[in-house]
Amino acid sequence: MQLVEITSVLEKIAPLSAAVPWDNSGMQVACRRTSAASLAVCLDPTPTSVRRALDSDAQYIVSHHPLLLKPALPNRLDAYHEVLRLLFNADVPLYAAHTSLDANPEGPAAWLARELNLVNLSVLEPTSPAPAADGLPTGFGLAGDLPCAHTLKAIISTLARHINLSSAILCGATPETVTRVAYCTGSGSSLLAVARRAGAQLFITGDIKYHTALTAEICLLDVGHHSLEEEMMRRLSLVLQQQLPLLTVFFVPSESPMRPLVLA
Repeated sequence: MQLVEITSVLEKIAPLSAAVPWDNSGMQVACRRTSAASLAVCLDPTPTSVRRALDSDAQYIVSHHPLLLKPALPNRLDAYHEVLRLLFNADVPLYAAHTSLDANPEGPAAWLARELNLVNLSVLEPTSPAPAADGLPTGFGLAGDLPCAHTLKAIISTLARHINLSSAILCGATPETVTRVAYCTGSGSSLLAVARRAGAQLFITGDIKYHTALTAEICLLDVGHHSLEEEMMRRLSLVLQQQLPLLTVFFVPSESPMRPLVLA
């Protein structure tokens, strides 16, 4: 399949026009080849993930996080240099769907809303007007009503069926039951106040800051930066396989670099 066709399908799911100005979504590393028979999806374009993708014969790689937010010269023998070396040697392109993917409220970023069966959805931080009266604007984070009141334990159990939840951080008051949930994949600490104004009793995200936790007026569940986005990218691979049936599409799993230390 032609690379331009693959990229076109990808950019319908993660339109570059939705990416924020500081981001570096889009093609990260170009190549000489013009077609591909297989595509790998991963969260981070680390040497380990890129090597695993290439070892499985990937001819196009899609990551969530960019190779670098700001382009730099490969003037050091570091991870950046190694990824470039691997891609150039294999003649394989790397594409990053970062905030362009995060901002699509009806794409893979909405996976948790679907699993929790949330209704009456709203976008926490809209970046454009809604496309239609019954549509959602592009933007970051979602809030929605549960079909019935759930305990926090029940919600965490649902989460644990889909992500690696060996540990998490709980902040703020714990409600007896929850009827409205907000969440943001990745780092959503800055959206706490918006989640509260949206009526959420629980906000699920990653990278909660200390002073945010200290002043939280609703319950916060910090599941880490990695887990929600890892599942989002796994689901992106499934969407791409559906929309690109001529390609072999596979997901390259990874582990969070943040490892909890349990002291006896």
